Parts: sequence; structure tokens; C-alpha cells
Amino acid sequence: MTKKKPADDAALENSAATGAAQQDTEAENAAEAAVESAQEALDKLKGEFDELKDQYLRLAAEYDNYRKRTAKEREQLYSLAKASTVEALLPVYDNVELAVKQETKDEQYKQGVAMIARQLDDVFAKLGVTEIPAARGDEFDPELHNAVMHTEDETLDANRIAGVFQKGFSIEGKVIRHAVVQVAN
Repeated sequence: MTKKKPADDAALENSAATGAAQQDTEAENAAEAAVESAQEALDKLKGEFDELKDQYLRLAAEYDNYRKRTAKEREQLYSLAKASTVEALLPVYDNVELAVKQETKDEQYKQGVAMIARQLDDVFAKLGVTEIPAARGDEFDPELHNAVMHTEDETLDANRIAGVFQKGFSIEGKVIRHAVVQVAN
């Protein structure tokens, strides 16, 4: 057996310590690289998540706007259909009103026509149809009334309704038919 010299032992120990330190450094570098790689992957996933979240929020907002817009359009379409239907019924209403005012000897006939007039009034009330106020002495409003005649009337001030030829109607503030009136000068 050969004897080792103490310097050789120290060199060997020093070499082993250097090798261990190198391995520790390499392990630390590998761990740091793994952490950086994981951080990059996490950042990439966060970016994708933020992008998908933004797309989702935009889609949800678009859907909400679509839902509100279609509900509004549906409501407008219903109002328009209701107004058109009432407008088509107004000549019938006028004729029933004339029939009620007509003198007749048959009382049952007169009562029947009056019942029809009340039913029309009830239907109009359920639909939200209101009569535009137009009575003798009321102020003329061109947004509600249609003046077809002017007259000189000493008992009325200027721009006052002197007579009503045809009733006007509105639904929810929208004029369906203007009241046809005679206006005092």
C-alpha cells in the first residue's frame, strides 16, 4: 500500500468541494431557469386568460345590448300595430257615434247602437286610447287639432275652438288622429 500524502488529501477534498459547489451552482441555475420558464408560462397563461376574459365581457355586453334593442323594437312594433289597428277602427267609431245621435222611433235599436258605442269605448280604454280634448272655448293647439274652418265669433277670443267636427284620439301621448275643429279669429 502506498501512503497518501496529506497534500494529496487536501487537494482531493478541495477538488470534491469544488465539484460539489459546481453542482450546487448548476442546480441553482437549473432551478432559476425552471422558475423563469414557469413564470413565463404563467405570464403567457395570464395574458391568454385576460384576452379570453375581455372577449367574454365584450360578448356579454353585445348580447345585453342586443336583448335591450330587440325588446325596444318589439315594444315599438306592438305600439305601431296597436295604433294602426285603432286608426283603422276610427271610421267605424265615427259611424257608430253618428248612429247614436240619430233620432229613431225604435228604442231597442237605439239601445243596441248605444251598447256598441260603449263597447268600442271600453275597447279603446283597454288599449290606452284617449280622446283629445276639444270643446267649444278650448284653446286651439295645432299639435292636437286640425283647423278646417275659421269663423268670426264675438263670444270667443281669438285662437279658440268654435266647433268640433270630428273627435281626435291619441295613444300614450302619440296622436293617432287630430281633432277636426273650427277656430274663432
